[in-house]
Amino acid sequence: MSDRLLTINTVDLNNNCPECFSTKGLQLTFKQRFIETAFYKSITQEVNTEMHCTVCNTTIYPARWTDDIERVYDYQMKAFQPKKSSKKYKSLFWILIGAVTILIASILSVIVYQL
Repeated sequence: MSDRLLTINTVDLNNNCPECFSTKGLQLTFKQRFIETAFYKSITQEVNTEMHCTVCNTTIYPARWTDDIERVYDYQMKAFQPKKSSKKYKSLFWILIGAVTILIASILSVIVYQL
């Protein structure tokens, strides 16, 4: 089972970085969970965010956020539209379902024939 986060959107912010105080380079990244197994692929509704400064190359954790960053973060969360959750079944799943259906049909026909 493969479980990973897909980057959906990256937003450049004009706020000061709490580490290097640069007004350029602060980015907010939205990621959505993607699950892939042998039977299906699925996009979930779970959204993770990450804030990163490209100038000082550090991850900015919520404990270091200023009030301005929190306000911009709240606004961006309201404006963000995640991808619809979906589940797509792979061919192995459909082959397995078909085999089980044929097996059940053949068992029922043998039972009916013996009566």
